[in-house]
Amino acid sequence: MDEKTLVLIKPDGLQKSLTGNILTKLSEAKLEIVGAKVVRVSRELAEKHYQHLKDKPFFEDLIKYFRGKLHGKRFERIIAFVYQGEDAINRVRKIAGATNPEEADPTTIRGAYGRITTKGVYENVIHASSNPKDAEREIALWFQPEEIVTDPEEK
Repeated sequence: MDEKTLVLIKPDGLQKSLTGNILTKLSEAKLEIVGAKVVRVSRELAEKHYQHLKDKPFFEDLIKYFRGKLHGKRFERIIAFVYQGEDAINRVRKIAGATNPEEADPTTIRGAYGRITTKGVYENVIHASSNPKDAEREIALWFQPEEIVTDPEEK
């Protein structure tokens, strides 16, 4: 069954000039990109995206990181993608690797390029939806329906 998943290249991925490397690695999944854009992340969007972590002690640092406030003005943005295809969520998550970069296989995106800051924030360069429900919610946060380009019969 075809499914969609959200992929975000986070500010640390942009700061490290990893966009090309990340897209090349994601191409191994053999999925179709049906949405893409550069976004300056508002506090409201960041808080909605990470609403499930709002009670965690690291929430403020996470929001600053996600908004690029730790990486300089040039990197206060994210590149957002919607990938579509058979088992898209699992295929992307396998390539992305474990959320904690220290636990991620070194051949994955997070294992190769991620780190944990001294404050304990996971700078893991990429976000990938966890499950179909999250993917649907996240895609709706980041994209308007008309920004997703699919074949007419797939709508």
